[in-house]
Amino acid sequence: MFAVNGFALGSLLSRAPGIKSGLDLDASSLGLLFVCMAIGSLAALPASGPVVHHLGAARTVAGGAVMETAGLLLGALGVGLGSVAVTGLGLVVMGFGNSLWDVAMNVEAADTERRLGRTVMPRFHAGWSVGSVAGAGLGALCASFGVGVTPQLVATAAIIMPIVVLAVRSFRPVEEPSADSRSAGSKSSLLEAWRDRRTLTVGLMMLSFAFTEGVANDWLAVTLVEDFDSSETVGAMGFGVFVVAMTASRLIGGSATDRWGRVAVLRGTALLAASGVALVILAPLAWAFVGAFLWGMGAALGFPVGMSAAADDSTRAALHVSVVGSIGYTAFLAGPPLVGFLGDAVGIRDALYVVMVALVLAFMTAGATHRVASLSQGTDRPATDLTNKSA
Repeated sequence: MFAVNGFALGSLLSRAPGIKSGLDLDASSLGLLFVCMAIGSLAALPASGPVVHHLGAARTVAGGAVMETAGLLLGALGVGLGSVAVTGLGLVVMGFGNSLWDVAMNVEAADTERRLGRTVMPRFHAGWSVGSVAGAGLGALCASFGVGVTPQLVATAAIIMPIVVLAVRSFRPVEEPSADSRSAGSKSSLLEAWRDRRTLTVGLMMLSFAFTEGVANDWLAVTLVEDFDSSETVGAMGFGVFVVAMTASRLIGGSATDRWGRVAVLRGTALLAASGVALVILAPLAWAFVGAFLWGMGAALGFPVGMSAAADDSTRAALHVSVVGSIGYTAFLAGPPLVGFLGDAVGIRDALYVVMVALVLAFMTAGATHRVASLSQGTDRPATDLTNKSA
């Protein structure tokens, strides 16, 4: 499910230059268009925790996938018609469905991680990145052969649903809620989750890393095309390099986290991302590809590690995941227009300096992810250590 979700978004975002030219938009207008997807995501996130809690992860993923597919088809229609309004509506619907899907699959993944007793959440998110690589690859292939954005998005929508229907059958069945679980799903518990200081700080950390990732998603391909005077194919390839790097980082990130702890790993990756952004801003095209790789390596672990940290308390995992997701996804609301407006003023490439500010915040808030057990135990040791000590 992570891979299929990533495939849908990668297919869309890799064609950002084609959407920009097809709808005849400037940088700030494209940024505002992408805000539509963030608006849909943010609208769904507050309700996603209770929905997952009551319906279960499988049903929520399936429902979210239906909405995301509908959004892709609307977006495809809008680009084909040259209508910004229809495209924007499609992105709103897609964002709403994506949030339901996202929270549900992360709750299911966190439950799996607890049962395994070791850090595997980054590997699930690596699956998302693999899907994004496939989506970006499809985008690059379609761009190089002159295939329009509309037929590509229609094909993407046709691929998604059959896989989702088959995959959710393997999710753990919904269990009868215990008294603690029913209490955790109440309105008062949701408000408590929003008042929890650690959860809010984890959300702020995720916002910083999400901003770092989201700016690359929305603007890396565009800046490689416009500021380096290259083709759409080169832009899609650069985005593909970024996603490949994220995949590699997430594949090894679990082992690194178990060895050195969440806090050290997140602070190290924040520094790595900063070096990559600097290369994209300051270096020529060949080195910009190296920068894209380092940017992806550094941005990769903030969201999955934050999701794991939010789900440390298993009885309230869905609610806390929805809270940190709501905060984290704010980056996708603020990022595109901020970089777009700055890009109109100083150029997209120089506007990327704002990512450095986000990475400073990420470095400072990483300490909130210090591992805590569901009840009272609290260390930043690997999940295996906690499991063995309990045993």
